Amino acid sequence: MKTNAIRIYEYGTPDVLQWEEVNVPDPAPGEAEVRHTAIGLNFIDTYHRSGLYPMRLPMGLGSEAAGIVEAIGAGVTNVAIGDRVVYTGSPADSYSERRNFDASRLVPIPDSVSDETAAAVFLKGLTAWYLLRRSYRVQSGDPVLLYAAAGGVGSLASQWAKHLGATVIGIVSTDEKAALARSHGCDHIIMADDNVPEKVRELTNGQGVAAVYDSVGRDTFFASLDSLRPHGTMVTFGNASGPVEPFAAAELAKRGSLYVTRPILFHFIGKREELLEASDELFEFITRDDVNIRIGKTYALKDAAQAHRDLEARKTTGSTILLP
Repeated sequence: MKTNAIRIYEYGTPDVLQWEEVNVPDPAPGEAEVRHTAIGLNFIDTYHRSGLYPMRLPMGLGSEAAGIVEAIGAGVTNVAIGDRVVYTGSPADSYSERRNFDASRLVPIPDSVSDETAAAVFLKGLTAWYLLRRSYRVQSGDPVLLYAAAGGVGSLASQWAKHLGATVIGIVSTDEKAALARSHGCDHIIMADDNVPEKVRELTNGQGVAAVYDSVGRDTFFASLDSLRPHGTMVTFGNASGPVEPFAAAELAKRGSLYVTRPILFHFIGKREELLEASDELFEFITRDDVNIRIGKTYALKDAAQAHRDLEARKTTGSTILLP
């Protein structure tokens, strides 16, 4: 079957994204064909496009989408034709109108959740889940520091951390994003160009935070360490400014016997039962009456290059989706 998709043949700027016709074969055993109805845009997509996280070229792009199952391969029993499903994972090819995907990695969408919301929050929401519930398990009363608090992951993580009883300190870059972060549960705001460790100490009576969730990477790594209390946990989970450079373990000792982790979502949802458990917890959270899911912008799938430009220019807030 013919369909349309984004393809790239070289790493580079958003200009390397090409919209073209591709062929989708019948699903292989264990696969299902999914017609996409909404596609999630994530910062990791820009890492794949630029080559920071290299993959074999030529390739598709995107690792998250919602849609309808339209065909199944031999041996598939966990989904049926007509099911509404959402997924995240590899190989990257969600920037497409339809594709085949491992049926064991497809998650049913609850009736109370729209396709657009599922695509907007699934990867970001599971990221918030593994940050707050697995990487450093937030306890009531914990002060935590969250970078990019007005972004897709940040807006979910700040609400979830607040729900868990944390005191949430959010870092943002503009007054508009500060207002959004406050509306999503941040108790305090620090501007990105402030002296972050100094501000954190002021807000925590000199103690520092229990955990830092840092998606920026190289430029903020040591400021994040300096914001922790003794035995605090540094969770570095993104590279918006570039990858963290090697550092001496003694840097952790002299700051109070700190912990550092570099988690990856798929190490927490490798088995289907783990994926479904995490998904159930996520859907239970996002369907609460007091949780605000904000889709900041939508783009036509064929305009994915412009979506990448806006994402990298920090012109987006909340979650962003592409529509086939």
